[in-house]
Amino acid sequence: MKNSKKLYAWMSFGAALGVVAAFWQTLEKLTLIKNKDAVLQCNISKVFSCSNVLNSHQASVFGFPNSIMCLILFVIFLSVALVGLTGGAVSKKMRLSVQGLSLFTLGFALWFLYQSTYNIGAICIFCVACFTGLLIVNWAWLRLNVNDISKNVNTRKKLNNMIKTGADLFIWIVIALVVVGAILFQFYI
Repeated sequence: MKNSKKLYAWMSFGAALGVVAAFWQTLEKLTLIKNKDAVLQCNISKVFSCSNVLNSHQASVFGFPNSIMCLILFVIFLSVALVGLTGGAVSKKMRLSVQGLSLFTLGFALWFLYQSTYNIGAICIFCVACFTGLLIVNWAWLRLNVNDISKNVNTRKKLNNMIKTGADLFIWIVIALVVVGAILFQFYI
C-alpha cells in the first residue's frame, strides 16, 4: 500500500505536468486562432517553435486542438491519481481502463512527435512536457497494475521480475532517449 501511494504521487506529478503544459498550449493555440501570425512565448528558436507546430493540420487531428484532448485526458489521469494518493479505492476496472487510456495517449504523443520532427519540422516544448508526463504516468500504471494486466502466471512473473530489477524503468528511459535522439539527429546532426 505504501508503494502504491508513491506510485500515485509520481502519477499525480506526471499528470499535473501534463495538465499545466496542455493548458498553456491551449492558451497559445487560442492566441493563434485570433491571430495566425502572433509571436508566441514558447517560440524559442527555429526548431522549438510552437507557432509552426500549432499552425499545422496535425495539431487539430480530430477537428479541434489536440491540446484540448490532452488537457481532458491529463485531468482524468490526475483525478484518478489523486483518489489513489489520498487513500481512496480505485477499482481494478478503473485502473486498467485509465491505463489503457494513458497508453493510447502515449501512442498519440509518439505519433505527434514523429509528425513534428519529420513533417512539420519543429518541436513544441509543451508537447515535450506532455510526453514526459505521459512516460511517468504510464510507468506508474504499469507498476500499479502489474498483477492485473495478464491472467497468465508466467507473464505476471516476467513483468514482476522486470519491475523488481528496474528493467521497466530502463525501457521507459530508452523510449525517452530514442525520441530525444531522433529529434537531435533530425535537427542538430
